[in-house]
Amino acid sequence: MAALASPPFSARRLLVLTGIALILAGMVFGDVFAVFVLHQNASRVGASLAASAHAALAGNAAGALEDFRDVGSFLENRGTKVDTHVHMIAFGYLALLLAVVQPWIGLQEKTKKRIAWLFVFGALLLPVCVFLIHYVGLAYSPLSTIGWASIFADLGGLLVILASVAFLWGLCRRFFSSAPGGETFRDSLAAVPSTPARWLFSGGVALILLGFLHGAWYASSDLYAQEAADYSLLSRMTSAAAAGDRASVDRALADYGQLQGDKAVKIAAHAHVIEFGILAVLLAFFQPYVQLAEAWRRRWAVVLLLGSLMLPIFVLLELQWGLVAGGLADFGGLLVIVALLAMWTGIVRYRDDESLDGRATS
Repeated sequence: MAALASPPFSARRLLVLTGIALILAGMVFGDVFAVFVLHQNASRVGASLAASAHAALAGNAAGALEDFRDVGSFLENRGTKVDTHVHMIAFGYLALLLAVVQPWIGLQEKTKKRIAWLFVFGALLLPVCVFLIHYVGLAYSPLSTIGWASIFADLGGLLVILASVAFLWGLCRRFFSSAPGGETFRDSLAAVPSTPARWLFSGGVALILLGFLHGAWYASSDLYAQEAADYSLLSRMTSAAAAGDRASVDRALADYGQLQGDKAVKIAAHAHVIEFGILAVLLAFFQPYVQLAEAWRRRWAVVLLLGSLMLPIFVLLELQWGLVAGGLADFGGLLVIVALLAMWTGIVRYRDDESLDGRATS
């Protein structure tokens, strides 16, 4: 029975599991936020903006100012939740990237574990505190403009920076110093890749390329026109309000909302397809440590790639297909989440941490 006991986690295994867990948490949080907060928040922003314009039409300066304050509050609520979602996933990617290079960091394993734990603490502290910024505000803060949640979020970011710099220093130390005694490293990541790894790597590169091509198309065909329309609609809205033309104000508000929706889905599709491509490439490296049957590893690789393609495609179609496209995009996200969870479980089951970490040999 003792031989079956899981060994202590190496720095690499800790970073791999933490990275996937952060990406999972960020995706689940993003789905919950999109369903229960994002659309309702956007509706409130639109309603407050319309109320402000109508208050200006009526000459009610105080009412217009109050409505603008509501817009600011709704945008802060949205912004902190988007930042929480983005930082969780970004730190997850960084953790996976740091895990890849662990065997080439010239530090003792005990030191690498401590740095990895420092990274994990900071990567968890920052998004949690960013989420709390909207709710904590400036209550009991020693500063007039920065609340406790912001202070601790900055502390979390500082810990992540310190851990990353420490790993970078260890990496430089390995490459700029001669290894004593002809020391070499064996690492399973450098072995011949398995079929799931090849699928994930090639599929991830294809997704990244698709995202770049879509971004280039968007920038050349829509971006500058939308920026000009943004300024034009706001100017039209202001002029109509000054002239007391309520119908023109309402038309400008409707057009402005449509423009913002079009920008949002195109930017979201561009960002998500590239993010999923990077995720697939990083996961390809760790397929040897997913302790599942080969058939299941192939299935989960296909499921992850399928979901990674479905989500951005149907996000693009949301304005044309409405809730149907939104539901299919959410289903694509669910496929990615399920595949990620399956791979995370396989890595938890992995037993040979010595092979995973890459040990020094003479």
